[in-house]
Amino acid sequence: MILTWYTLYVKDLISKRIKKAIEDKVFPGCVIGWFENGKYNLLPFGKFTYDENSKNVKEDSIYDVASVTKSIPTTMSLLTFIDSGKVALEDKISKYIPEFKNKDEVKIRHLLTYTLDLEIPKTSELLDKSAEEIMSIILKAKLKSPPGTKHLYTNVSATLMGYVVEKVSGKKLPEFARDYFFGPLEMNKTTFYPLNTFSKEEIVPTEIVDWRGGLVQGKVHDESTYILQNGGYHFGAAGLFSTAGDLLKFTEMILNNGFLNGKRFLSERIIGEMGKDQLSFSDVHVGLGWALNEPIRTGKYAPEIISKSGFTGCIVMINPKKHSSLVVIANRTYPKRPSEVETIRGVRRDVADIIFAKT
Repeated sequence: MILTWYTLYVKDLISKRIKKAIEDKVFPGCVIGWFENGKYNLLPFGKFTYDENSKNVKEDSIYDVASVTKSIPTTMSLLTFIDSGKVALEDKISKYIPEFKNKDEVKIRHLLTYTLDLEIPKTSELLDKSAEEIMSIILKAKLKSPPGTKHLYTNVSATLMGYVVEKVSGKKLPEFARDYFFGPLEMNKTTFYPLNTFSKEEIVPTEIVDWRGGLVQGKVHDESTYILQNGGYHFGAAGLFSTAGDLLKFTEMILNNGFLNGKRFLSERIIGEMGKDQLSFSDVHVGLGWALNEPIRTGKYAPEIISKSGFTGCIVMINPKKHSSLVVIANRTYPKRPSEVETIRGVRRDVADIIFAKT
């Protein structure tokens, strides 16, 4: 393939920025991927860890994508049922989760816009709880404020989304996502259970966590999700492992208005709704399960971008105006999670500014 001088120039700009990030120990390695003009571009950098003998990151290295899970596949799975009429935005949650007692005013819309505010302890206060105890706390929690009046980004809304998907589909979220999205999209290295299929040689470690016995590799990083999974609950706040190339396939489907590989996954109508600002009372811009116009994370082209980021350092950005997308996957949490987020945000903004200036 003959690369244009401008493509080479862009790759050089990205390489310089990422090499500086690795030198600054923002992360030991990452993969940058972008889709434009019908083509995928993948650039791997660095190593699995800071050890000089560590494996080199490859284009298809598998990362824990953390809260990207909330959008891919959790939000998108729920939107398939809204699209087909099996679920409505104005449906009460209790219609699908009867255990969600005494909160009939909470609707599907409130989950997708993260406008559900419950009296629930912080995740750090639940580490000694069992999966059953955590679910009981969520389902029995009282409302702190009327639903739909306050934006509050929490795992709880995504967990309940995944629970609704399970109730409607009759399948656990990982199985539904595999059958409906990942298989047909040929996302062959995307799974909630990477150690069932892939070796640790292919999976980038996430963090060293003492209370979990040391190195976390191939198992979900998010603490509450880890506890829930061990208890047999597989909901949608975190837990997905994927590659930059696989995630780009998903973004291409969205950019094609829900159609790819000869299959319609979602209607053009619901894709359009997904990217519309759903909140009129807040300075936070939210689509259905996605973030909108977040310059702090997506740079100067933020007004054009639909995105979802993850704590481990990952982010997915979709720019419908330019029919292009960007994926950054990294393990900024290795060996220990940093106390600040601005360094990783700066890297992602800079890369986005480079890519979307080009496209």
